[in-house]
Amino acid sequence: MKLQRKNRVRALAVGALAVSGALALTACGSDDTSGGGSAGAAKTSNIKCDGKGKLLASGSSAQKNAMDVWVQAYSGACKGTEINYQPTGSGAGVTTFLQGQTAFAGSDSALKPEEVAKSKKVCKGGQAIDLPMVGGPIAVGYNVPGVDNLVLDAPTLAKIFDSKITKWNDPAIKKLNPSAKLPDLKVQAFHRSDDSGTTDNFTKYLKGAAPGDWKHEPAKKWEGTGGQAASGSAGVSSQVKQTSGAISYFELSYATAGKIPTAKLNTGAKEPVDATVDNASKAISEAKQVGKGDDLALKLNYTSKAEGAYPITLVTYEIACDKGNKAETLPATKSFLTYVSSKDGQASLKALGYAPLPTEIADKVRATVAKLS
Repeated sequence: MKLQRKNRVRALAVGALAVSGALALTACGSDDTSGGGSAGAAKTSNIKCDGKGKLLASGSSAQKNAMDVWVQAYSGACKGTEINYQPTGSGAGVTTFLQGQTAFAGSDSALKPEEVAKSKKVCKGGQAIDLPMVGGPIAVGYNVPGVDNLVLDAPTLAKIFDSKITKWNDPAIKKLNPSAKLPDLKVQAFHRSDDSGTTDNFTKYLKGAAPGDWKHEPAKKWEGTGGQAASGSAGVSSQVKQTSGAISYFELSYATAGKIPTAKLNTGAKEPVDATVDNASKAISEAKQVGKGDDLALKLNYTSKAEGAYPITLVTYEIACDKGNKAETLPATKSFLTYVSSKDGQASLKALGYAPLPTEIADKVRATVAKLS
């Protein structure tokens, strides 16, 4: 049974990437998360259903593959509730939520003060809060013929994504990979075209770890020089998959599903660090809560040099009203978020390349979700 469940999860991951890619390339339609099959490793026996009808949400494409697992498991247990999550990107998801069009939003960056202020118009008597829901590494995926064990560091990445390194046999890359047969091939750097929390976290890493080489301020909107753009994590990962010489940044789940090789990072530790769930967890464990009260926003350490700590990480949030949620969607919102933050909901994602929340953070999230009103 365990092997069968793992196979189902892998199949679901590939299917999720295909759906996401189709959405990104055609920019139309809604996600089909109700297709045949089960939620694989996701347990449904402990799901407590509440609320009826359709629950609309949108935002982070980083959590799209996680949402596919969560939604399929929840919908299988709660037949009267339809959850429609659109992976429009963190920026678009927050905007739609602040316009009162969705029950909650997914975002890879915590809300800004001005966004919290705006939220008071839709959260009657309350405000929007950040609920960390799952973490994981931002992988640097690449497509370089003949190279399957690439090592990069922050200064080199900064130069690649700012168009200062344009060939794969550049001396800086050679120095980090002395035994690799690096081709005289043009670097095709892809970045997100949409406002993205993944971009925000990736550029925070570049700015924090290589400030001398990355002069741009971290932001959801891409500020680097040159390169090519694609929509969503599915879009950039698909471009890497099909383009010789390509490189981009996206969540490990997309690399896993697309079988895309990922670079190791020279962080200053004794050995280069792989983009793995466990290595990301080591870095995320250093995160500090910076949100006040029920706002559980975290500050990540992008410059960790600890052995086995992969520093390009993100924590993806669900954003909801602490008070003033719409009466027609509150029961289903609480029920669904209770499930995804539960031990079962968290445990279902590791095979997809996500890092479950540390216990102390998960406990706070569950307690906060229970208080939503």
